[in-house]
Amino acid sequence: MRWSQFYLYTTREVPNDAEVVSHQLMMRAGMIRKAAAGIYTYLPLGWRSIMKMMDIVRREMDAAGAVELMMPAIHPAELWQETERWDAFGDLLLKIKDRNQRDFCFGPTHEEVVTDVVRRDVRSYRQLPLNLYQIQNKFRDEIRPRFGLMRAREFLMKDAYSFHAGADSLGETYEAMRAAYCRVFEDCRLEYSLVEAQSGTIGGSASHEFMVLAETGEDAVVSCPACGYAANVEKAEARPLAAAAAAGDQEELTEVSTPGATTISEVTDQLQVGADRLVKTLVYETEEGPVLALVRGDRDLNEAKLASYLGAQRLTMAGDEVVRRVTGAPVGFAGPVGLSPEIRRVGDQSIRQSSNFVVGANKADAHFTGVNWGRDVDLSEWTDLLLVTGGDGCPRCDGTLELHRGIEVGHIFKLGTKYSEAMECTYLDDQGKSHPMTMGCYGLGIGRTVAAAIEQNHDEDGIIWPLPLAPYEVLVIALNTRDEQVVELADRLYDQLQEQGSEVLYDDRDERPGVKFKDADLIGIPVRLVIGAKSLAGGQVEVSLRRDREKILVPIENAVERVLELLAG
Repeated sequence: MRWSQFYLYTTREVPNDAEVVSHQLMMRAGMIRKAAAGIYTYLPLGWRSIMKMMDIVRREMDAAGAVELMMPAIHPAELWQETERWDAFGDLLLKIKDRNQRDFCFGPTHEEVVTDVVRRDVRSYRQLPLNLYQIQNKFRDEIRPRFGLMRAREFLMKDAYSFHAGADSLGETYEAMRAAYCRVFEDCRLEYSLVEAQSGTIGGSASHEFMVLAETGEDAVVSCPACGYAANVEKAEARPLAAAAAAGDQEELTEVSTPGATTISEVTDQLQVGADRLVKTLVYETEEGPVLALVRGDRDLNEAKLASYLGAQRLTMAGDEVVRRVTGAPVGFAGPVGLSPEIRRVGDQSIRQSSNFVVGANKADAHFTGVNWGRDVDLSEWTDLLLVTGGDGCPRCDGTLELHRGIEVGHIFKLGTKYSEAMECTYLDDQGKSHPMTMGCYGLGIGRTVAAAIEQNHDEDGIIWPLPLAPYEVLVIALNTRDEQVVELADRLYDQLQEQGSEVLYDDRDERPGVKFKDADLIGIPVRLVIGAKSLAGGQVEVSLRRDREKILVPIENAVERVLELLAG
C-alpha cells in the first residue's frame, strides 16, 4: 500500500485526555479517533492490527474445537430479568427502549443470549459438550472511561460459552481454553501471566485472568517466584500474619482522648503505638443493609473479598450520615465495642488472635485501648479480607510474593449452573433424567490486547510492534520522491517484496526525510527499507529493524533477500 493512497494521518501532539502510552501512541499514529468518551473509530492502520489479532484468535479457537456464530448486540430485557442481572448489573448496563417502549440493553456480555439459543435446540447429553464463540462489539457504561482502548465503553471482544453434562466435561474444556489462550498470547509474542481471579458480576466457582505485564497496567498482581503461584490482588491470598498485638494478660478497657485523630497515622502518633496494634472499623452499605468490616490498622481491606463473602451485588463505603446512624460516631472514630448485635460485623483472619488492641470509641475524639475479643467485642464471622501486597508470604510455599502491574486481556470462568438453572437450560441424561447444563465462559479483549502490546513494546519515539500484530511488516521509504532513480528503485523493491508475500507500506509522500523518519518511528513497522540518493550512489540501500534501529547497508540486489531474512528471524 502506498502511503499517498492510504488513510493515515499522524500527529505530533499528545491528546489532553490520553493518560497511558498506548492511548497516546494510537491516537498520534493515526490508529484510532475518539468519537465520544470511551467510544473510538478504528482507523485503517489500527484496524489492520485488530484484524490480525482476530485472525490469531479465530485460528486458536477453531483449533480448540469452538464454533463461531454471531449474536445480537441488542438484548431484550426479558432474558436479563430471568437471571436477575437486569438490576444487579447496575449502571454499567446501557438500557434502551424501542418505539413500542419495550426494554432492551446493549449487551456487555452474552451469557443470557447464548443460553437462550442453546436451550431451544439442545435436549440430550449426546449433543454435549459444545463451545460457541463470537467476536463482537460490547458496551459497558463505565463511570469514567479512560486509557483509550484499555477501559472503553464500547469495545471489541471475543467471547465463548461452553455447555456440558457435568463438571468433569467443563474441566476438560476449561483446560483446552486455557491452553488456547496461552497460544494466542504466545503467538502475539507478548509477556503474560496467568493468575487466579475474582469472578465478579459474571459469577461462577472459579476463574483465571491473563495479564500482559506492563509498568503502566491498571491491575496489580502478585506472584511467587518459588512455586509459581499468581493471582490478581482482588483474589490473592497470603500466608497468615503473626498476631498483631503481644500476648499476655488482658489490659483494662480504657477510653482515651484522641482529639482530631481521624487517620491511622494521627492515632498512632498520639497513642505512641504501632499501626499493627490498631483495628480499623470500616462501614459499608449493601443491598441487605450496613456491614462493619474490621482489619488491621497497617493493612488495607480487599473490598472484592468482602463483597464475595457477603454475596453482595452492591458494596459501597458508607458516608458520614450512615456511619453516625450505625455507630454514633463521625467518620474516623467508629469501632465495634458496644454496638447493637443486629449490626453485621465481619473480621479479617489476621486480627483473630490479636489482643489488647485499639479501636474507635464510637464518639468524636476518642478511642478505646486494651480491647479484647470475647470480653469487649463478640465477633463470630471471620474470613480473609486482606489486600495482599508484595513482601507477603506465599500461601502455597515458604516463598515471598512479588507485586507486578498488569493489563487484563483475557478472563476464563467456570460458571457452573448459575445461568442454566435460572433460564431452565437443561439436558436429559442416559436415564432420561433432566439436569441443568454446566457452563463455562471465556472472554478475550481484542482491542485491549493490541493496546497492551503497545504498552509492552514502545520507546520514547513510538510503537515497536511485535511482528504478528504489526499493521504492515515492512516500511519502504523513498527519501526524495523528486529523484527519479530513487523513486524507480523504491517502486521496484516495493513490487518485489509484495510478490514475495510481504505486507508492505510504501512511504512515497513528498515530505522531508526528517518527517518520514519521525513517522516511521511513531507507527513502528518492524522492518524498514530506506532508499536514498547517497546510498544509492554506492549501489546500496539501508535496512534496519525498528526494535534496535541498527542500520545495515546492503547491496541493492540483496535488499529483498535481506528483508525476508529479517522477517523470518
